[in-house]
Amino acid sequence: MPLTVTDQMNRRVAVPFPPRRIVSLVPSQTELLFDLGLGERVVGVTKFCIHPAEARKSAAVIGGTKNFHFEQIDELRPDLIIGNKEENYQDGIEQLATRYPVWMSDILTLSDSVDMIRRLGLITGRKEAAEQVGREILASFAALPPVAAPIPTAYFIWRKPYLVAASGTFIDDMLERAGFRNVFGHLSRYPEITPELLRSAAPQQILLSSEPYPFGEKHVAEFQEICPEARIRMVDGELFSWYGSRLRYSAAYFRELIAE
Repeated sequence: MPLTVTDQMNRRVAVPFPPRRIVSLVPSQTELLFDLGLGERVVGVTKFCIHPAEARKSAAVIGGTKNFHFEQIDELRPDLIIGNKEENYQDGIEQLATRYPVWMSDILTLSDSVDMIRRLGLITGRKEAAEQVGREILASFAALPPVAAPIPTAYFIWRKPYLVAASGTFIDDMLERAGFRNVFGHLSRYPEITPELLRSAAPQQILLSSEPYPFGEKHVAEFQEICPEARIRMVDGELFSWYGSRLRYSAAYFRELIAE
């Protein structure tokens, strides 16, 4: 019997219960499905679904997050497709939704992520496991010590052009919870930043994310030249931006970053 639910974009979706053939279009949600014990039901993933390592071996790779291979998805005969408003592209999602149940997440905050985890647990028959993951995440963040003076910080996600995470992003929420003050919090989403803008923002720390752009130690001098007084740090982008079960490890990582 189908279970009619509302996703995080307020779309009504009729999902066979429990779904047996799931296609996941988002890396962090793929990892969540496996952590909920649903790996055998995941039949399709994207080329970016790198966790767990076996995901791209046990399931078919159906393209990227913004370029789906529709014929391959059709061959998989999914009874549930799971996507995300930001990470996937509207035209592709709309095309899939004409043929299959497509459940969409829309995540800007920690609360949104825990809500997504609980809802996916419900529609996949893994309610108790999902509740446990949600409790672990919330408890770990609740245990973070308050920071009296948040550190003025810029968080870079791309190079050529320089792009930062600003307000209205999940990363911005994570920065605040970790004890950083986003110096570009007055801007929206992922704005392009010039060296002049960065210099005038005067961050005490510049965080270079490991993804989506693969920043490395070779880029430190480039930013140090722009902001000689700032501390330049490489950070694990997955622990700042993956909003599934990986969040269980984010708070401990943030605690270490602030302590250093």
